Amino acid sequence: MAVHVIVLAGAANGGPLREVSPAPNEALVEINGKPMIQYVIDALQEARSIGRIVIVAPPGEVEPHVSGRNLEFVPSRGHIVDNVLEAVKVLPPDERFLVVGSDVPLLTGQIVDDLIALCEKRPADLYYPIVERGVSEARFPDVRRTYVTLREGTFTGGNLFLVNPAIVQRVAPKIRAFLDYRKSPLKMVSLLGWGFTLRYVLLRNLSLKELEEKVSRMLDIKGAVVVCPWPEVGIDVDKPSDLALMQSVLK
Repeated sequence: MAVHVIVLAGAANGGPLREVSPAPNEALVEINGKPMIQYVIDALQEARSIGRIVIVAPPGEVEPHVSGRNLEFVPSRGHIVDNVLEAVKVLPPDERFLVVGSDVPLLTGQIVDDLIALCEKRPADLYYPIVERGVSEARFPDVRRTYVTLREGTFTGGNLFLVNPAIVQRVAPKIRAFLDYRKSPLKMVSLLGWGFTLRYVLLRNLSLKELEEKVSRMLDIKGAVVVCPWPEVGIDVDKPSDLALMQSVLK
């Protein structure tokens, strides 16, 4: 069964990329004359495993600048969680979907297919890909990423999530809080718990399995952290140095 996709393209270009691009929307920042989101669309349409592609964006802002087969657009609502909820309304309630950022231009159809196949090896409600630091830096030594050290190694997060639609309404409030609190350590602790946080901050001895179990309990779902060998899923474009790298890689 094909996996449907939600592409998030609701972010205004008001951050660091504004210094190097006049595009009104981050998804429309150009890489070698092509909107960043178009690279993502092209990769999704190359993938054999992908069904419908639903793009969440401000009405009329992105649609005139992209092309592809049977693209669907729904209006963005501001918050990432609200955007996903809006897109889910037009998708089948019993078919899982992939959430993808519009700022991962190095994706390929093969990577998307292989990632979905890797997720299918174990049952879960929510799959979150991560990439080991050595794998990422071997392919892109100059990229700056945020890394987390666990017992098995040091990892960066991916920019794709495979989701069971049955959990969406239940987890939405907690995901919203997690995203809103991510820059406030004390509030984050209130979600994760002191014991869990201290073990990570002071002892750095958490395992991938323990992290997976904690997130699963917190959200009341079956979560799966997927270690993948494709650094491209962890490389997004949110600052000028990222854009310069993409312009070089995607010549």
